[in-house]
Amino acid sequence: MNKWREIQRMPRSEQRAMQDHLLRRYVSEYLQPFSAFYRELFARAGVSPDQIRTVDDLRRLPLTSKIDLLPSKEDPQRFKKFILQPDPASLKAAWPLHKKLPLLWQKWTKGTAAVKQRLRTEFYPSFMTFTTGRSAEPVPFFYTPHDLANLRETGARLVDVMGLHSEFRVANVFPYAPHLAFWQVFSAGQATGMMVLSTGGGKVMGSSGDLRAIARLRAEALIGVPGYIYHLLRRGAAEGIDLSSIKIVVLGAERVPPGMKLKIRSLLAQMGAKDVRVFGTYGFTEARMAFAECPTQDNEYTGYHLYPDLAIFEVVDPKTGEVVPDGCDGELVFSPLQARASCVFRYRTGDLVRGGIRYEPCPHCGRTVPRISSDLTRESSLKDLQLLKIKGTLVNLEDCAMLLGSMPEIEEWQIELRKKDDDPLEVDELVVHLALRDDEQREAAATKVRETFKGRLEVAPNRVEFLGLEAMLRKIGMETEMKEKRFVDARPKP
Repeated sequence: MNKWREIQRMPRSEQRAMQDHLLRRYVSEYLQPFSAFYRELFARAGVSPDQIRTVDDLRRLPLTSKIDLLPSKEDPQRFKKFILQPDPASLKAAWPLHKKLPLLWQKWTKGTAAVKQRLRTEFYPSFMTFTTGRSAEPVPFFYTPHDLANLRETGARLVDVMGLHSEFRVANVFPYAPHLAFWQVFSAGQATGMMVLSTGGGKVMGSSGDLRAIARLRAEALIGVPGYIYHLLRRGAAEGIDLSSIKIVVLGAERVPPGMKLKIRSLLAQMGAKDVRVFGTYGFTEARMAFAECPTQDNEYTGYHLYPDLAIFEVVDPKTGEVVPDGCDGELVFSPLQARASCVFRYRTGDLVRGGIRYEPCPHCGRTVPRISSDLTRESSLKDLQLLKIKGTLVNLEDCAMLLGSMPEIEEWQIELRKKDDDPLEVDELVVHLALRDDEQREAAATKVRETFKGRLEVAPNRVEFLGLEAMLRKIGMETEMKEKRFVDARPKP
C-alpha cells in the first residue's frame, strides 16, 4: 500500500515513464519468453521484444480476443498456451544478470530446493477462476501465489478508493463461485483486516438468511450484484429489518442506472440508513483485478480508478482495432504489467466505453490515476445478445436495462427476444416483461416504456406483458441462478 499511496497522486508524465519501464521488462523477461501463445504471436507479427519500448509501441502487436482462448477440436486445452511456463533454459536466456544473480546466491547459500520454491511461488498455478461462459465454454484462469498477492493488493486499493477502512464491517453478497467478484472482495478483507461476511448470495442462505446475518453483523458496507441487492433491500424493507448501520453500497458485475441508486437509497432510508453512498466497480476474469469509483455526496459517476503500475488500458475502434484519441468512445483493451500464470495481452475485453479513459485528476478525490468512464457497456454480462438489430434498428440491450432500471414504478423486469409467430424466418420481436410497484398502473407503465424506448432507442417493444412480483422473481431466477436472467433469447433456431 505504500507504493499505492505514491502512485495514486503521481503526475501523469511519471506514471507513463513508470509504465514504459514496466512494459519493457514484462514483455522481454516474462511474456515473450514464457508464453507459448505470445511467443508465436510475436513471431507471426515480425516483432521482437526490444521493439516494445513504450506504451505507444503496443500498437505494433495484434490484438487478442476471447476467440483465441476458446478450445477447439485440434487444441481442446488452448488455455494452457496463455500460462507463463518458464524452464531452466528459457530463464537463463531471458533473464538479465541482475535477476539471475539472486537465484545463484540462493542456490549457493540455501540449496537448489530453495530456488525451486522461490520460482514455484512466482510461477506455479495454485488457484483457479473461470469466465462466466454464457455463450461459450467457461475458460479457466489460473493464479500463482504471486498473482494472489496482487489480488490482495488490488483488494486493499479498492478499499482505499471506496473510502472504507479496516474497522468497517462488510457484507459480501456476491454469489459464491470461482469468479473474480467474490474472491476480490474476500481478498480485500484478508489484505486490510476488515470483517467480511461472505453470504454467497441468494442461492446459499436465501435473502431472508442474508438479511438476518447482515442485520446481526451491523454491516456498514454492502457489496454485490445490483439486481440482488435491490431484491434483498426490498424484502428487508417489507419485513421491517433494521439496516441503519449501512453507510456504503458497492455494486459490481453490471452497469448501474441512476434510478437504481435512488431506489437503493430510498429502501435503505426506510430501514433507518441515512446519507448512503452508492457507487460501482468494474472488473473481469481475465484481468484478475477490479477497479472502483470513488464515493461522492451526490452519488455521481466518477469513473473507475485504475492502477497504472499493474495494467495498461487502451481504447480502440471496435471495427478497425486502431487506438482512438483520448476521451473518445471505443472498446477497452487490457494488458497486464505484473501478472503470472494465465496472461492475456492487448486483450479485447469487448466492453464498450462512452467517453473513453480520463487522465485529468479526479475532481472528487484528487487522485491522478487514469479513470475509465463509468458509462460502460459490459459485453461480458450480455455476450452475444449485446447488440441486436430489431426492425432494422441496432439496439444495445444494456441501454434497455438502464432505462428499465431507472423507472421508479418498475420493481423487476425481463427482456425476451422472440420470432413473430415462432417462425424462425420471421422478424425479431422485443417483448418486455414487467412487475410493477402498483399493479393498477399497468396501462400507464406500458405506455411510458413504449414511449421511452421509442424516444431513446428508436424502437418500441412489440409487447409489454405483466407478472406479479413473486412470479417475476421466479422467472428471472433471483435466488436460483448465479445471476438474474434479464435477457432471454427465445427465438427458435432456423
